[in-house]
Amino acid sequence: MGIPTRDEAWTILTEFTQGDALRKHALSVEAAMRAYATRLGGDPDVWGVTGLLHDFDYEKYPSLEDHPFRGAEILAERNVDDEIRTAILGHGNHTGVPRETTMAKALFAVDELCGFLTACALVRPTRRVADVPVKSVKKKMKDKAFARAVNRDDLRNGPEELGVTLEDHIEVVRDAMAGVAKELGLAGEEVSRG
Repeated sequence: MGIPTRDEAWTILTEFTQGDALRKHALSVEAAMRAYATRLGGDPDVWGVTGLLHDFDYEKYPSLEDHPFRGAEILAERNVDDEIRTAILGHGNHTGVPRETTMAKALFAVDELCGFLTACALVRPTRRVADVPVKSVKKKMKDKAFARAVNRDDLRNGPEELGVTLEDHIEVVRDAMAGVAKELGLAGEEVSRG
């Protein structure tokens, strides 16, 4: 297979991931990775499928002992390119796999932020990711009770490893997610309060 096409990557994702939330997360990370590829001189298709596939195994193998190791094994069996597999292995600090490529650093940087931005958008009255101000994201990062599962150190360290400011990073990822907001359910659906 080498580098999977976007359709091939989507097929792998949906084979292993049934949950809507995890599929939406994959789409948001894909969009953010494509944005960074364009910005940093990478291949948007390669970076995009890496983002799409980074958590494909999580639903079936959620433990730290299994994820993303099992996914990397499955991708190796399907002859997916080593750079993609290595970047996926490096997106969690628990793996011990160093992030040596810009693509791997970008994947680590965008992963947690995509989830955090989703949470930020869902508490806004408009539920639009495009409406989330950078300063609001930074403020919510200080609130340990908000989206408590999101690792704040990863949110700060990711852009630092990538060599971008936190403010610019939030803006790039938010804008990338806004580009696929309809697919993410973050395009401005009003919540009925009844």
